[in-house]
Amino acid sequence: MNDTNVWVLGGYQSDFARNLTREGGDFASLTAEVIDGTLAPAGIAPREIEVLHVGNAFGELFAGQGQLGAMPATVRDEFWGLPASRHEAACASGSIAMLSAIADLRTGDYDCALVLGVELEKTVAGDQGARYLGAAAWAGHEGEEATFMWPYMFARVADEYDRRYGIDDRHLRAIAQLNLANAKRNPLAQTRGWDVPDLAVNGTDDDLNPPVEGRLRRYDCSQMTDGGAGVVLVSDRYLRAHPNVRPAARIAGWGHRTAGLGLEQKFQKSAEDPLIMPHVAQAVSQAFGRAGVALDGIDGLETHDCFSASEYMAIDHIGLTPPGQSWRAIEDGSIEMGGRLPINPSGGLIGGGHPVGATGVRMIVDAAKQVSDGAGEMQVEGASRFATLNIGGSTATTVSFVVEAAPVG
Repeated sequence: MNDTNVWVLGGYQSDFARNLTREGGDFASLTAEVIDGTLAPAGIAPREIEVLHVGNAFGELFAGQGQLGAMPATVRDEFWGLPASRHEAACASGSIAMLSAIADLRTGDYDCALVLGVELEKTVAGDQGARYLGAAAWAGHEGEEATFMWPYMFARVADEYDRRYGIDDRHLRAIAQLNLANAKRNPLAQTRGWDVPDLAVNGTDDDLNPPVEGRLRRYDCSQMTDGGAGVVLVSDRYLRAHPNVRPAARIAGWGHRTAGLGLEQKFQKSAEDPLIMPHVAQAVSQAFGRAGVALDGIDGLETHDCFSASEYMAIDHIGLTPPGQSWRAIEDGSIEMGGRLPINPSGGLIGGGHPVGATGVRMIVDAAKQVSDGAGEMQVEGASRFATLNIGGSTATTVSFVVEAAPVG
């Protein structure tokens, strides 16, 4: 150990199929659940936590609640007085909270951090929720004609693929079908109990798979989700002081890029680039570089399929196919369980659920399970290194991590 490693002791995810508002829950009850659920598998007491980071995107809008960095101390006296911060980067909020905790540990200021991601989205009707989520776009400058902002925006991403390379909507539906099927094996997935039609046969049936915006249909879209996730991160110094503690995984690499808010801005800036969002590929490349691995050293990926088009983009942006040829990895089974690079064994966002501020943390929880052989029916056989790719807005914020198995002994 060289005093710059960051280790995952344990993690937790709530059941993303729950409707916490109907249960009478709020941010206090959700935060308390995630804290307790995270500390238990990590095997540490609350008093050992030295710093807290909370990812949340839309608390003020959906629940009238800001200042969520103070919520852990509100519900657990042991955290009263500890440094705590709330981080917002739309759907990448949880990953930004992760990066902040990693920085705290690597500087040596703290040795044990608790990272939480929490979001409530079922407090309002779906159309109102969609309007709230639209705050992560460039307000007043784009999407004015959209009924549902984010399906509209990612339908435009698919359209840009179509303009540059051509795209077959059957491949988008195949991504959705795969992630919904993977979710059946995930006991915490939002859609695990859904009866999903065969999208290869019925994908264009307006009754079974109704249009939402542009070429995107119902099953191309992730859902409104309540939920939370958490991880405990520790330093090398913590492990030396606690020789009996066995971490579940190591954060081997991380990458972070931020672009402007506007989707059209991004298209214009990448007009001469083979990739539609080159900054996304840069974030992944940075994570892989810090981890000292290439794509063929990664055993699986949890990626941001807020819509089928965003996963289509991820496939060529991580380098699994040449630019514009993501369809190849879909057709040849590369992204399926047992394939060259299984993507979203958890069901991802389409199948697993997407409480936006928690998604980046949830990805780390699932990646750590994979590399510690603890993913149950979702397990990728022999996985020792997993990557994550989490985006906020129309890729305005992009964060990628590489998580690898902790050494034995």
